[in-house]
Amino acid sequence: MNDTNVPKNVDIISSETVLSRLQDATPDLSPQVRKAATHILDNPTTVGVSSIREIADAAGVKPNTLVRMARAVGFDGFETFREPFREAVRTGNESFPDRARWLQSLAKGGRLDRLYASMADTMIGNVEQVFASTSAQQMKQAADLIVEARMAFILGVGVFNPLAHNFAYLASMAFDKIEAVPSVGGAPIDGIAKAMAGDVLLAMSVDPYRTEVVETVRSGRELGMTVISVTDSHSSPLTPLSDHLFVVPTETPQFFTSTLSVAALLESLMAFVIADADDSVVASIERFHERRKNLGAYYDEGGK
Repeated sequence: MNDTNVPKNVDIISSETVLSRLQDATPDLSPQVRKAATHILDNPTTVGVSSIREIADAAGVKPNTLVRMARAVGFDGFETFREPFREAVRTGNESFPDRARWLQSLAKGGRLDRLYASMADTMIGNVEQVFASTSAQQMKQAADLIVEARMAFILGVGVFNPLAHNFAYLASMAFDKIEAVPSVGGAPIDGIAKAMAGDVLLAMSVDPYRTEVVETVRSGRELGMTVISVTDSHSSPLTPLSDHLFVVPTETPQFFTSTLSVAALLESLMAFVIADADDSVVASIERFHERRKNLGAYYDEGGK
């Protein structure tokens, strides 16, 4: 990609535009430069607030590799490449010093206090990164696919299976065309047995990636399904199989994979699905809750 493809006047370029162009260029980059680009794509919120050496160390490359990456997408160097990200920080509402002071105060005690502070820092950071790296347009595009599809299948195994079922449960108040897979006692591949070309498959998997999820997505592609993937890296095996990709952070100081960012993304996507649908959806939700109320599903202390 030459200089004419990416204007050097960074004042007119948003960080989202830089990331989009970097993603387009990634397949053609050398292995080390691609490694740096993948790290930037997976961790865009660090670009505006970390030094080039800190970013290089986190990416496992040399600082000069970041310079080469920036030049590969048309910038003079890494400083001009990162300026849109710094501008996003300058114009944002977050107060980094205030947050840092609060987190430091949590960690002043013993070992468990430090763990608590580390959990708070990571969880808040994960959710922040979801919304920093995902645009409303991306959400709407995915919601459009779900709303317009004949059927949508939400695939999650292990810790993501409850999230898939929760998404389908909420959607069932408004639609009859969204199913969670796998069902109890079933295999993921069984869940798409009745799928047709044009149906949507939303699949979730993070490192270590589950074989049954990757194989089900591959089978869905062969059926002509539209694939929306939620994963943790642009190098995920789900990435090349996806028509629409969400990359979310799952870092955590504890042993188990964090699902908070995935839950936040799915909750936001559900909001867009409801907003994107026609007025009959609202009526369906109202009827659903009215039926539950009439059947006594909601506790009423007054007995009314």
